[in-house]
Amino acid sequence: MTIRDTSGQDLSLNRSPFAASRRRWLIAGGIAVVLIAAVGAVLSSWRGGGRSVDAARLRIAEVQRGDLVRDLSAEGRVISANSPTLYTIAAGTVTLTVVAGDVVKQGQTLAEIDSPELRSRLAQEEATLAGLEAEAGRAELDGELTRANARKLLDQATVDKTAALRDLERNQRAFAGGAVAQIDVARAQDELKKADLALSAAQQALALEGRGAGLDTRNRHLLADRQRSAVNELRRQVEALTLRAPFDGQVGQLMIAQRANVTANAAVLSLVDLSVFEVEIKVPESFARDLGIGIPAEIIGNSGNSGTFAAAISAVSPEVVNGEVSARLRFSDKQPAGLRQNQRLSARIVLDTRRNVLNVERGPFLEQGGGLSAYVMDGDIAVKRPLRTGVSSLGAVEILDGANVGDRIVVSGSDQFGDAERIRISGE
Repeated sequence: MTIRDTSGQDLSLNRSPFAASRRRWLIAGGIAVVLIAAVGAVLSSWRGGGRSVDAARLRIAEVQRGDLVRDLSAEGRVISANSPTLYTIAAGTVTLTVVAGDVVKQGQTLAEIDSPELRSRLAQEEATLAGLEAEAGRAELDGELTRANARKLLDQATVDKTAALRDLERNQRAFAGGAVAQIDVARAQDELKKADLALSAAQQALALEGRGAGLDTRNRHLLADRQRSAVNELRRQVEALTLRAPFDGQVGQLMIAQRANVTANAAVLSLVDLSVFEVEIKVPESFARDLGIGIPAEIIGNSGNSGTFAAAISAVSPEVVNGEVSARLRFSDKQPAGLRQNQRLSARIVLDTRRNVLNVERGPFLEQGGGLSAYVMDGDIAVKRPLRTGVSSLGAVEILDGANVGDRIVVSGSDQFGDAERIRISGE
């Protein structure tokens, strides 16, 4: 048996000239399409700076016109505007009469210090004062006696002068009647002159004795006054051994243990004035020059004191610590109830408000371009343009030149562009 092949099934076809021509045209058209696509890709790559960035990796914001509020936010802690620490006036043993957290009234005893040394010094100085006061009293008495003796001598000299004058008048009348000699009249005149001299000396002695007695008395009183000042100071120190509350408040922290033996000027406890609280915040150094006393602020309460409370800057630290400046905010109206020392609150400070200005969302593009350039969208291409910016807030920045309302600026992610002038943004 023989096996048949397929030679009987093959047919010979004659190729027409039209079919061959059509095939050539199709091949040429395909090649042209491929060339056009390649040229388009090259042009697109050239137009986009040769790079493409996904839009999902960028943040693009639109330029708008409106009010720009320059503000800053900071976390702060509640501190008492009046929170003194009480110290010991002398060394001794301290007995505490309160514990941390106690509410106290003005004048209430907080602690007592037992200082035998200080009390002994007070007793000694008081004894010295008593002696000096007695000496001052004795000086006054001696002065009175001295003045009395001088006054007695003055009175005696006055009487002697009066007697000498009468004797002279009698001798003159007797001489005129021829009863006495001229020598007697001359002797009477001499006695009168001697009486005049004695009277003048007695008057000067009274003045000088009075001045001397007054000076001695004054010196004694000055010594007593000096000693009295020392005694008063020691009495004040002894009184200060009892620590009393200077105002209505609350005991904050106890620095020593009960019945502890402390040295002079040792911290005992702190007292918090519950009526006046402030909020201390830390502000970046770059905003320090914009802060000033009286600038309005807002304090945002927590869950226990929800709401916003008006405040103002009451103090700004003159020094920078770790790149920050400390500032204090004081409540403008009634402060919220239930505040506690070191409680955390948020604060917002309104530095300035610019009306009807061009602005765009703030982003890293400010630092990357130095505020002098930015990438502005032109269709799906980000084009680098010169840009001049003004003041900035936490959320927006003022645009002075280089953009118009409706322009879209790449505010974040432009660090991926390098130094390219044009970048194609895919996915836009």
